[in-house]
Parts: sequence; structure tokens; C-alpha cells
Amino acid sequence: MAFENLSDKLQNVFRQLRSKGKLTEKDVKDAMREVKLALLEADVNYKIVKQFVNKVNERAVGAEVMGSLTPGQQVIKIVNEELVELMGSAQSKLTFSNKPPTIYMMVGLQGAGKTTTSGKLAGLLRKQGKNPLLVACDVYRPAAIKQLQVVGNNYNIPVFDMGDKVSPVEIAKQAVIEAQKNRNDVILIDTAGRLHINEELMEELQNIKAAVKPQEILLVVDAMTGQDAVTVADSFNSQLGVDGIILTKLDGDARGGAALSVRSVTGKPIKYIGMGEKMEDLEPFYPDRMASRILGMGDVLSLIEKAQQNYDEKQAAEMAEKMRNNDFNLEDFLDQMQQIKKMGPLKDLLGMIPGMSQFNLNDVEVNPKDMAHIEAIIQSMTKEERQDPSILNGPRKKRIANGSGRTIAEVNRLLKQFEEMKKMMKQMNMMGKMAKGKKGRFKIPGMFR
Repeated sequence: MAFENLSDKLQNVFRQLRSKGKLTEKDVKDAMREVKLALLEADVNYKIVKQFVNKVNERAVGAEVMGSLTPGQQVIKIVNEELVELMGSAQSKLTFSNKPPTIYMMVGLQGAGKTTTSGKLAGLLRKQGKNPLLVACDVYRPAAIKQLQVVGNNYNIPVFDMGDKVSPVEIAKQAVIEAQKNRNDVILIDTAGRLHINEELMEELQNIKAAVKPQEILLVVDAMTGQDAVTVADSFNSQLGVDGIILTKLDGDARGGAALSVRSVTGKPIKYIGMGEKMEDLEPFYPDRMASRILGMGDVLSLIEKAQQNYDEKQAAEMAEKMRNNDFNLEDFLDQMQQIKKMGPLKDLLGMIPGMSQFNLNDVEVNPKDMAHIEAIIQSMTKEERQDPSILNGPRKKRIANGSGRTIAEVNRLLKQFEEMKKMMKQMNMMGKMAKGKKGRFKIPGMFR
């Protein structure tokens, strides 16, 4: 999970601060020393760490904290504000040309995920009502053109190519003519990368830039390379001039140093972050939401957006009604599980809920295989069995176990867990009704006799 190590360490520091009624200057400095070490371990640029800690320290030992009734909370508030500032203050959106087509030039080193990201971004733009065209300008890497065609096909986006014998500059120029002819209002040019920055690469990119005058040059960098990603970004920006950065593979980077350093070093905003393999896993970057996640405060807005993308509103309302009436069956359970799966790993979703950081989410790992086994068991039942599990006798369970490739014990375990969940939902409904009837004054049966 992104920033996992940093988040754990910072939250531990802040727990200690909250436990103190009144802070001394020494308390703040000790805390800032821990924050500094946590940031350095997260592979954040040393100069940026020094500046960040100095700014926080300066504000934290001032009157706004020492005179506060909740000094620990005030320090956390300051750290949050400075983290947001560090990552760019506000979301930076793509800009569009007044005269279509809008051209985006995708640049970066080989292996950063440039081709896949080009396809994902094209897919997201099409969802916004655009008509994108992908352009294959990497004529050097074996099968690069084929890879872009496969990506384009996956997202149903047309790909323009002229083979690998034509110069990338000529391909880019012809692509603009093709886009105008076919009314494509957005062009994404997938350029060549190298394993390292060299003069030949930069000269070619500068020539493409001069030929088609892109609206924005978007640099794709691999977040998992840490400080190397920041160095690459700085070099591309100084030699080519970039307008925005897309950080890929952030979901696999437990440190997160690149995300915290790249904007300060280059002065260029992070526009998108890659958080997985699917198109919707390319997310707009919100500095305030990311700071909130890092500090364990959750990210409700992103959670709501994920739910809206994956849930059908009418279906959700029907499901809520079934839960209220305790009419929830295994068919509904399977449907809910499949919907949640679309939203991403459960651990990441829980991390977006405020207050969940106090629990150890490292233990919350749902093995995708376990979910697949549950799906197989339910799908091996008849419709009648899913809607009324009480009819499941020995022979039926044996048939379901054989059909799903699981054991009878696993079938029994699933049925037991489902019944326990239904009981819990019934109790919650009862408590809700009692609360309504007694205007907020209710007690749980069996307690406070």
C-alpha cells in the first residue's frame, strides 16, 4: 500500500503527542526529529525533508500551538497543511486546447509504464466525452507498436501508426492530419523511452515537440524507483520542459518518497497516480486527500467516488431495503462481494475510512483466492438454494462441494458465516428502530440491567 511505512511511523509519533496534555518546546522538537527520520526512511529528498521539518518546527513552537487547548492536534494540523503544500496545494487538471485536437505528448524512460498509461488516460478522457487517438511513435523498442495496439484495443481506442521505418517526427505530424480528418479531439503521442537519459532521446523528443506543439508534455515516472524518479523528472523538465507528472506503480511503493519530492524538485504538478492495473486505477492526484491518507485521517471523498464508479444507484437502494427487511440472501451476498472487488483491495478501502488507522490494517488481508472459492461455492448452488440456504441438506452440500472443487467443511463454514452476518444485521436494525422510538435514549438488550 502507498506510504504504508511512512504512515505507520507518523501516526505513532502523533499518538504520543496526543497523549500529552500540554506540549513543551522539547516535546515538539523530539517529535520533529522522529518525523524527519520517517521522511528520510521514506526516501524523500534530504533538502526537502530539511525544509519541511524547519517550516513545521517554526510554526509548531509558536503561539498558535503552545497557547492551544489541544496542542497535539494543532501540531498534526500544521503537518497536514505543510504536506498538502509540499505535494502541490490543489489538484492540477489537464488543460485543453481552444482549437482541437488537443495534443498530449507522453514521455519517460523505458519501463515506467508509459504505453499502458497512455491507454488508460485515453480511456478516462473518452469517459469524459472526448474522442481520443493514440499515436505510436516508439519505433525502436521491439513490439512497442504492437503493445500500444493491444492497449488501444483493450480500451476500444483507435491507434495510429506508420510502422517502424518512418521517423517519429513524421508519424506525429501525420497523426495530427489523421485526427483532424476523423474528428479526434485528443491525441496522445506515445514516444520512445530509453533505459537512461541520453542526448539522442532528448533531441528526438525536442523535434516532436517543435513539430506538433503539444498542449502538454506529460512525464510518466515509476514511483518505486524513489529518488531516481525525482532525478529523472528534474532532468526531463530542464531539457524538455514538462507540464505535469504521472506517477505509476504507487500502489506497490510502501515508501512514497517520489510523490513527496517530485513536485518540490521540479516545480511541476503531479496530475495522475497509477494505483493498479485497471483503467480506473489511474486516479487524479489530490494533494489534500493524499496528505489525509498519510496521516491516517482517511479519504472519504475518494471512497465515495470509487463507490459511485462501481455501484448502480438503483441496485444499491434495493440492497439497502433488503438489509432493512432482513431479506438478504446468498445471491445478494455474491453480488455485493463482486461489487466490492471492483473497488480495489479491502485493506486500501478500509484505510480511506477516518479512524481506521488506529487498528492494525496490516492483518487485514483478504486473499483473492479465498474470495474466488466463496464465489465458486455460491455459483455451484441452484437459484433456489441461494435464495433459501435453509434447504441445504447433506446431499446438496456434497453436490455443491464437488461442483466448486471445495470441501463440505468449507461449504459449512460459508453458511455459518453468512448466518452470523444476517444475525448481526438484524440486531443493528433492531437497535436503529429502538433509537428512533426512544429519540436517542436506548439501551442494548441485556446491558445495564
